[in-house]
Amino acid sequence: MRIYNTLTKKKEELIPREPGKVAIYVCGPTTYNYIHLGNARPIVVFDTVRRYLKYKGFNVLYVQNFTDIDDKIINRAREEGDDHQALAERYINEYFKDADALNVLRADIYPKVSGHITEIIKLVETLVEKGFAYLVDGDVYYNVRKFAGYGKLSGRTLEDMQAGARVEIDTRKNDPMDFALWKSAKPGEPAWDSPWGKGRPGWHIECSAMALKYLGVNFDIHGGGFDLIFPHHENEIAQSEAATGQPFARYWMHNGFITVNQEKMSKSLGNFFLVRDILSEFSPEVVRFYLLGTHYRSPLDFDDEKLTAAQKGLERIKTSLRLLDEALAGRQAGSAERPDPALAVRLEEIRIEFEKAMDDDFNTALATGMLFNLAREVNSYLQRSDFPSPAEKIAALQKARQVFLQFNSVLGVFKTSARGEFLLEDEGSEKEKVVEDLIDLIIEIRQTARQNKDWPTADRMRDRLKELGIVLEDTPGGVRWKKQR
Repeated sequence: MRIYNTLTKKKEELIPREPGKVAIYVCGPTTYNYIHLGNARPIVVFDTVRRYLKYKGFNVLYVQNFTDIDDKIINRAREEGDDHQALAERYINEYFKDADALNVLRADIYPKVSGHITEIIKLVETLVEKGFAYLVDGDVYYNVRKFAGYGKLSGRTLEDMQAGARVEIDTRKNDPMDFALWKSAKPGEPAWDSPWGKGRPGWHIECSAMALKYLGVNFDIHGGGFDLIFPHHENEIAQSEAATGQPFARYWMHNGFITVNQEKMSKSLGNFFLVRDILSEFSPEVVRFYLLGTHYRSPLDFDDEKLTAAQKGLERIKTSLRLLDEALAGRQAGSAERPDPALAVRLEEIRIEFEKAMDDDFNTALATGMLFNLAREVNSYLQRSDFPSPAEKIAALQKARQVFLQFNSVLGVFKTSARGEFLLEDEGSEKEKVVEDLIDLIIEIRQTARQNKDWPTADRMRDRLKELGIVLEDTPGGVRWKKQR
């Protein structure tokens, strides 16, 4: 397996700190609002990274933090007349609703800043003792010029950063690029006791403290969005390595921006889209499939047409899965017969190509293409009439279903039941169930009309359903229907 390492600017072989184990830390959201699509991309990307590492047999420890102390949270709570902690907790709960909908596996640990003040203070104390930080009027700043490696992640010199940065002028700092590790208390803001007086953590120190607590030094993968390379991750490296004297993380992974009309999606530009709003128009599986259809390091330009294209593509794969399930209906899993080699050989070739794509820096764009290849092979096989024997045919189809499940265990596009069944429709809505039952009833009545040779009525019912977005397919095995956008 090869991973593009932002730190070295090249792909490197994945060599974990401990054989067979991978420790991952991913920067999570600041919890003052619902997550938007830009937040969702790293959540889905690193969930897929984790899934593939598990697929390859690694024991994965996955940590994702919540920033529940921040200026944005404090300001939002003040605007709403709410307690900052209550507001943060509310949006953490809302985060889980959206992440669960996108089929994101729960992290092993979800540390919050508010629960790690002791660790943060201890880390700041170490930096002060070692001469990498200094105290000014109750604030503690990190001295960037004391750390020789500052800039190695972003590839920029301090002079370049200072010339191009909009840094708030603070004459109390030794250098304009120095950043706060600890902020002295202000009226009406949350504060904790510390050796420097009451105050709260700066933004960057939180992830260093939590990652070191749960994963230790030189852990395997640190992930986040491209916008975190500087200053957040640059500052994490400076703090952590100054404090410990050892490398912080072995591999740094960053997903590309989501853009809208080629501009970065951001709240300041007003062009961001809440995941919740998108899910009111498109199913979670379509949104996830759309996010994985582009390599994680590439920018992804957002528009409804691309989501609609992803929906149509996913529907083709769903159709193959439905046909596969129909062909295997009532069959016991795991036939003892040798699978028909005509299909089994192609399945193995596709599986190898899937792993080759994922082994090359988690190339989900190529990996999702293997889902389409798999669907095409199944469709072609089911249309054949020259099977070697019924048992070998069933064994081959069972093997195809197993490969679908393996790919899905990585991509997470479809939810599955505890018994390994694909849940190809959203299951939760009673209203949808009623609609489905009504469609089935209309199909039943139409079949009666056809049997009575009342072709005008049967055709009118089919055409009316099509106008409503329901397409009927008359097949030798009966009538099937599907939704059409």
